[in-house]
Amino acid sequence: MRTEQETAASVAVITLMRGVVYREAQEQVWQTLLRHGAPVRDHFDMIGVDVVVDETEGYAYLRARDEEDGLPRLVKRRSLSYPVSLMLVLLRKRMVEWESTSQEPRLILTRDQIAEMVSLFLADTPNQARQVDQVDTTIGKVVDLGFLRRLRGQRDTFEVRRVLKAYVDAQTLADFAARLEDYRGAAGGARDE
Repeated sequence: MRTEQETAASVAVITLMRGVVYREAQEQVWQTLLRHGAPVRDHFDMIGVDVVVDETEGYAYLRARDEEDGLPRLVKRRSLSYPVSLMLVLLRKRMVEWESTSQEPRLILTRDQIAEMVSLFLADTPNQARQVDQVDTTIGKVVDLGFLRRLRGQRDTFEVRRVLKAYVDAQTLADFAARLEDYRGAAGGARDE
């Protein structure tokens, strides 16, 4: 017969396997990770996976280690398309700006605001409908990845999830920003001709 603590640890393991755990959305699992996280970490340690808990930002997730101790990676790395990478970096940049200027607890953006950010870096095309479709498809992929969350009852309004900070760190942001400026300069020169 399982103890209450064993059951709580099992629920935490299963919830982490399903995706990111947020303090505000999964309070019981969050408390289990804080109070009784050792059995959860031990479970994942056996298969070469780390449990990352960011108490300040209020989220926890699993991170696969590089191959070590003779264990293969549990999940293969996959590269993201340029539009998805671009959107993630632009959202992260917007989050940095928001954190330094806003008192709001969440970064909320509309579909139009996201499209405006991204459109500066997309090639000019006479087919606006195609560009709109590309932005909507990319937003859908970013939602599927868990970095954006649609607000209930508001089809075109999104919360930028704080876990994005763990995936797009300051160095990645700086490197990509430099490349974006080069790209924007090249695209701007082509438009001016």
